[in-house]
Amino acid sequence: MSLKAVLFDMDGVIVDTEPLHRKAYFKTFDELEIAVSEELYSSFTGASTKKVFETLIGKFGLKQTHEAASGIKRSHFKNYFDTDEEFDLIPGVRELIQHYHENGIKLILASSATMTTINMVFDKFGLEQYFSGKISGADLKESKPHPEVFLLAAEMAGEPVKNCMVIEDSTNGILAAHRAGIFCAAYRSPHSKNQDYTLADIVVSDYEELELEKLSKYF
Repeated sequence: MSLKAVLFDMDGVIVDTEPLHRKAYFKTFDELEIAVSEELYSSFTGASTKKVFETLIGKFGLKQTHEAASGIKRSHFKNYFDTDEEFDLIPGVRELIQHYHENGIKLILASSATMTTINMVFDKFGLEQYFSGKISGADLKESKPHPEVFLLAAEMAGEPVKNCMVIEDSTNGILAAHRAGIFCAAYRSPHSKNQDYTLADIVVSDYEELELEKLSKYF
């Protein structure tokens, strides 16, 4: 078995923060007294908060700066993050993380989320002990589908790419892993819509399928 490191995406792989972002955005839209349609909201998928509010300021002629609007949204997000009872780890992911950790596999988080959000998730769910490194794509020049985040994660693990595996759930993330030349397992969650898994090396809908003995035929 030459699998030595697993590089985890976060959103959609470890947690699903999308419902919390959605609630926080719509509460902010109410406060700003703007009517954002479902169609307009879904066009923001994958865009940064700054980009979302720049677009809305232009469209609705808002007096607020994007910093002020983002600040409102962030405080609502933090509130939902701390109090929303439905917010939890994705089923089976804690067991998978522990399984890798117990078997001496190095774990690196490689997410597009900000380091603030990454740390909030790690603190809330006690994940820090399992990971030997964390990278926020928000701190990098290039974002997924550019391979930079995964190449840096492999470097952080101190392993050649052939000994690494990426776990991703999005078209852009899978493409980034493919461009980095790293074996990619795509997690198909009940929430994933319209994602393209063609470039993934394997597609699973249950994390038990990624236990080491099941991966032995690939590594």
